[in-house]
Amino acid sequence: MHVVELRFECFDNTTISAAEQAINGLLEAYRANGQVLGREFAVAFNDGEFKVRLLMPEKSSLAKRYNSPWVERALQSLTDAKLLHPREKYIGQDINSEVSSTEPASWQLLYTSYVHMCSPLRNGDTLQPIPLYKIPATFNGDHKRVIKWQTEWQACDELQMAAATQAEFAALAELTRCDSDLFRRGWDLRGRIEYLTKIPTYYYLYRVGGENLAHEKARSCPKCGNSEWLLEEPLLELFHFRCDDCRIVSNISWDHL
Repeated sequence: MHVVELRFECFDNTTISAAEQAINGLLEAYRANGQVLGREFAVAFNDGEFKVRLLMPEKSSLAKRYNSPWVERALQSLTDAKLLHPREKYIGQDINSEVSSTEPASWQLLYTSYVHMCSPLRNGDTLQPIPLYKIPATFNGDHKRVIKWQTEWQACDELQMAAATQAEFAALAELTRCDSDLFRRGWDLRGRIEYLTKIPTYYYLYRVGGENLAHEKARSCPKCGNSEWLLEEPLLELFHFRCDDCRIVSNISWDHL
């Protein structure tokens, strides 16, 4: 991932509230298209200009060719707010985040966790994140639904990792069950991405608990009952199961590894 600073200068009299609305609208449009990462953006005002530092999948993430219709509309709103289009200052590569995938994938998967800020679409050959703007828009011109699903998955993951309240069990059900709302939405998004990219795309179904290792290895695909989805060797050292019919990958319960 890469860090860039955007600077917004005024070309005429404006107000803080008008500038705030226009800048935040642009940042949210970038986020919904996968061009910037994270959920919160600190916008500072000093010496007559606004500045914000952003984390991006690639150095070229803000290139015009990747803009969604909503990004283009947000850029126009800057002019209405008497702001010039932002100037970019490249800061450098973020040493605490992953490198985006640059090679074509033979298969893909939706995989995230509460500690990941990167794209939830991963290259199945390397597990590197694929920037969402590199694939066709999933719905309504951008990838807002994918980002929303990722945010919900991460919220459930953080709850179950904290293990401090009864909410843990509801969160676990969303992460691990094929009849949960979270699974249904994510699995449908997976299918949409596969249709648009023509690349086999899988959904990661989280697994924890279970009786013992032998019982885990004997379990069937929870969606179709396939009893032969256990792999001889784990994929990417993470996934011990793969059902090609259901497009699901999963792990042996972390409690027994």
